Amino acid sequence: MEILLFGLLAVLVVFMFVNGRKRQKQMKAEQEEKATKTVPGVKVLLQGGIYGTIVAYDHDDLDSPALVEIAPGTVIEVHSQAILRIVEPKGVVADELDSDVVVVDETPLADQAPLTDDAPSIETAEETRRRLERDADDK
Repeated sequence: MEILLFGLLAVLVVFMFVNGRKRQKQMKAEQEEKATKTVPGVKVLLQGGIYGTIVAYDHDDLDSPALVEIAPGTVIEVHSQAILRIVEPKGVVADELDSDVVVVDETPLADQAPLTDDAPSIETAEETRRRLERDADDK
């Protein structure tokens, strides 16, 4: 009876060890993937629930702060581990589109509503990068 209990204990210890190693490898792969995707101009979600755009991030030195722009002209320093995840743009992925289908907006330009300064505009990652470089050159 004691041999059976020791055998069961040994099986549980081996299972815990194997499962722990598997989880450790998975976490390391997730960290490496996040580090490769974290580049200037990418939109991220921080631990506190704040969305921002990466301005500077050092992949090698995780102790150095990352610079995140949370509003135009407002750049904050955060610990690199405060970046929770990369925010993927919502919408239709190009791979999901049928290549034969073409969507054309046939509304005449005169009938379209004019763009106003009140309407919020969304910057692309490249536009953000160019604006930040232009602002850095002006200072």
